[in-house]
Parts: sequence; structure tokens; C-alpha cells
Amino acid sequence: MKKNSIISDWLAQNGDPEIDQFVEKNLAITEKVRNKLILKGWNNGDLAKAMGKSPSEVSKWLSGMHNLTLKSIIKMERALETELIHCEPIKEFEYVFLGMIHGADDFNKKKADYTASSEMSEYSLAM
Repeated sequence: MKKNSIISDWLAQNGDPEIDQFVEKNLAITEKVRNKLILKGWNNGDLAKAMGKSPSEVSKWLSGMHNLTLKSIIKMERALETELIHCEPIKEFEYVFLGMIHGADDFNKKKADYTASSEMSEYSLAM
């Protein structure tokens, strides 16, 4: 039996899905950073300088095995002027300026006009 097969078998039986997901996401982030560095014509030292960090620290981050913090990811995003992680915000309410309302009749008309024009049924009027 080959050594790689023994390791693969052991990982399949004893591996940790959280660690697998961690490594996968970490490598995806570092790959995005590397691609952006290529597009900008930068090296790790240029990124380190833009972030006010040491080149060795940036190299450690980009190894793919370092536990990146959200703060360090945001620092990289700002230095590279790109988004590395996208999180869709949860929106419970949408506030819309209906204009000046003069009395209850005007309010009810504008409310009906807005409701009719709104295609999103998941939002309700916040009154």
C-alpha cells in the first residue's frame, strides 16, 4: 500500500470537516489576493507596504494555512481596493420617502400607490 493512500484513508475516516472547510476558504481568499496582486503588478512586499505590515507577516498570511482574522482580511481589502469576502446584508425593512403627506386621504393614496408599485411582498410598511 502506498503512503499517500494510507494518509488519504486516515483523513477520510478521521478528518475534520470544519478544518477542511477552513483550509478551503483560506486558500480561496489567498488565491483572490494573489490574483489581485498580479492585476496590480504588486508583490507581497508592495502589499505589506500598503498595509503597514512586515513582508514576513504578509507572506505568512498568504501561505493559506494562517488563521486570517476579519480585521486582517479587511486590511487586505482596503489595500487592494477589492472585496475578498461578500456577505449579503439581511434587510428587514425598506424605508421609502413618499413625499409630503397632507392628511389621511393623501397618506392612504400614497400608501396604496407605493404598495401597488412594490413587487416585493416580503417587505411590509413600517408605521
